Amino acid sequence: MKPIRILLFSFFLPVMSFAQTLSGAELLEKTIEYHDPYGRWETFSGQFLVTMETLDKSDRLTNISIDLPNEYFYARSVRDSIVLEFSVDKDDCKVLFNGSGEFSEEIAKEHRLSCERAHMYKNYYTYLYGLPMKLKDPGTIVHEQVETKSAFGKEYLVLKVTYLASVGEDVWYFYFNPTSYAMEVYKFFHDESKNDGEYILLSGEEEIHGIKMPKIRAWYMNEDDRYLGTDILNFNN
Repeated sequence: MKPIRILLFSFFLPVMSFAQTLSGAELLEKTIEYHDPYGRWETFSGQFLVTMETLDKSDRLTNISIDLPNEYFYARSVRDSIVLEFSVDKDDCKVLFNGSGEFSEEIAKEHRLSCERAHMYKNYYTYLYGLPMKLKDPGTIVHEQVETKSAFGKEYLVLKVTYLASVGEDVWYFYFNPTSYAMEVYKFFHDESKNDGEYILLSGEEEIHGIKMPKIRAWYMNEDDRYLGTDILNFNN
């Protein structure tokens, strides 16, 4: 077994050595170069469909439109017979339930229909589908030390990211392929000492206006690896 151990160590040594010389800022630039080689995210305007699969519910289909230059966001989700629409146009917001802006307080509470929710969806989808480019936003703290970790049967370069208190309190870790610098896993903690939060496994790619976005996101709980659901991305040409 000794020769095998030496061979494995020799195999991982280049990755480990490279991580020791690569700063967090340099790793971020390399992964952005992979995912957004033409620098198009800042002027992104496009539409796509996200299918959410869960174990205990029927699929939810969400059509999303993001127009960053015009500060516009729209999401229309359909599950069973319920259609929810949220739009944010600069400072204006609109929320519809089954095509109508008139609905009861009970329906609003049950389906969380509010402008606050609309802005949350805008931030959520823009952040997730704008990664890793969104890690250059103001208030983002990219830690300089890059670690090499074995996880999910692979070796990764790992970047730690935190935020100014005015932006967010969660701690994020992003896992990148050490050869291509593609983003393949990320996880977040509300309180890392409690091992709470979730991790997301990424697979496949969908190229949208020259930007490589993960096609499949599978969500799990950090504490017990409990499966939560899967998001599947499709580009609306």
